[in-house]
Amino acid sequence: MDDSTTGQGQTIPQGNHGVCGDGGTGSAAQVVSSRVAATSDVSDLTDFLMEKVVNRDNLNRAYLRVMANKGSAGIDGMTVDELLAWSRQHGESLKASLLDGAYSPSPVRGVEIPKPGGGTRLLGIPTAVDRMVQQAILQVLSPILDKTFSESSYGFRPGRSAHDAIFAASHYVSQGYVFVVDLDLEKFFDRVNHDMLMARLARHVKDKRLLKIVRAFLKAGVMHNGVVHERREGTPQGGPLSPLLANLILDDLDKELAKRDHRFVRYADDCNIYVQSRRAGERVLASVQRFIEKKLKLRVNEEKSAVGHVSERSFLGYRLFPRWEPWAPAEEYLPF
Repeated sequence: MDDSTTGQGQTIPQGNHGVCGDGGTGSAAQVVSSRVAATSDVSDLTDFLMEKVVNRDNLNRAYLRVMANKGSAGIDGMTVDELLAWSRQHGESLKASLLDGAYSPSPVRGVEIPKPGGGTRLLGIPTAVDRMVQQAILQVLSPILDKTFSESSYGFRPGRSAHDAIFAASHYVSQGYVFVVDLDLEKFFDRVNHDMLMARLARHVKDKRLLKIVRAFLKAGVMHNGVVHERREGTPQGGPLSPLLANLILDDLDKELAKRDHRFVRYADDCNIYVQSRRAGERVLASVQRFIEKKLKLRVNEEKSAVGHVSERSFLGYRLFPRWEPWAPAEEYLPF
């Protein structure tokens, strides 16, 4: 079969999509090998991250992760079960397009799902190939970015969980910080500023090819009800890269809270700040809201954000209660 068609008879541009397999001439592998060798003496390896992205082991791990996660097909209708055959046939052209910057992500398929608190959330389902590429990029970027993130951030990070976040929050409560500033970011994943996000990524990544592809994923449109809508902001939930990029943009909030010496716990876009009085909480809420809206260009949902006693607010589905010390009589009422 010609290299410009998929197993489903769909035409794809030459060099746009093209994992490691037995297909192809091996030319892309030779290019990768020569480039890695040429950069062995370069100290700043973030200049050459695309060579790591297209590394055979990295792509195979990405493929296995996509297969394990299953998921629905994107706009091209290709299922993850068809990804193996596609990758073996187009793997070399895929790697070449990633290295030379010709790779072009497809629009995501928009799917509305109900939110627990009412309303709907729009998910963006990438094609199977785009999911594999995002996963391969994630596996390279995550070790670089994650080590720079705050210790108070727990969502979608290796070795951290929602239970760890609850444990950290309960520790603050046990210290007497029994009032919580419960921050709710309004449509966070839909309102991330692309330029601001890319500027933060460029602080850690020097490889312009990788930066270009990440921006292309951000700008890829959303097909909803048969119509492709242009996307100028946001990073829709549904792709492997979305949680990492969300943590990257919100790391500025973490750093600001730490600089102010606040006790806080963040899990993705759920952020709780623990204080000792309601009055202190009101001051913190007003101040942090100004920072979020001015510096991060995001919006705080004023209807859902509030200050309250920890027993009145839930965090990740849990309510926290202070552990009071057992009652003890005063010394003057004791005989010995």
